[in-house]
Amino acid sequence: MKSFLTALVLLLPAIGFSALAQTATPDPSNAPPRQNLSALQQIAEQFIKVQTTGLSGTVNATVEPVDSRLSLAACPSPQAFLPNGGRLWGKTTIGIKCTAPSPWTIYVRATVQVVAEYIVTATPLAQGQTIGPNDITKIKGDLSNLPSGIITDAAQAIGRTASISLAAGAPLRQDILRANRVVQQGQSVRIVSVGPGFQIATEGRALNNASEGQIAQARTPAGQVVSGVARAGGIIEINY
Repeated sequence: MKSFLTALVLLLPAIGFSALAQTATPDPSNAPPRQNLSALQQIAEQFIKVQTTGLSGTVNATVEPVDSRLSLAACPSPQAFLPNGGRLWGKTTIGIKCTAPSPWTIYVRATVQVVAEYIVTATPLAQGQTIGPNDITKIKGDLSNLPSGIITDAAQAIGRTASISLAAGAPLRQDILRANRVVQQGQSVRIVSVGPGFQIATEGRALNNASEGQIAQARTPAGQVVSGVARAGGIIEINY
């Protein structure tokens, strides 16, 4: 009997420590909910789809999976955004943020392809050459792999002048084309004043060079200097 009591006394500390350890173990059911990471990838994909609506051609977007090692507090309404300086073109980054109840922000990588037709030279073009309908053609490709300012409408190229020499098959960009002058300094121009219910025309002499749609100045026979919009045929249009 004495031996039994001694053994029981020796076991009591162990029993007490075991009970304490069980009491201190966190209850998983009380842990705060975590964010579904797959849902964040879908939010980024939807953001790209909405933001690229209206672009010409076919848009193909791929969003990389969110890092599975992330442990984020659950968010009722995560919001996707484009970081400052970013663009939905080629390889890009999409931000996703939560403002409440636990603020956080993450960034995911994406690739956006825009496949559409664009304008290239059908024949070599010399510097200063005016572009005609037979000088250009259309091909289809990924615009995100091309420099900015690529021309996709033939009307934006025909009648303009190449500022540099171009080989056949070269993509046409806005920055390498210039509009032809429709008014040249010193030439005789027709000044047309247009307003509600009236139109008055007079002659004048151009004081500067101007392309279609640019502002041109002219001096009238009476010595008055007027400004208007340059139009083809040596016309300066003044609207009232």
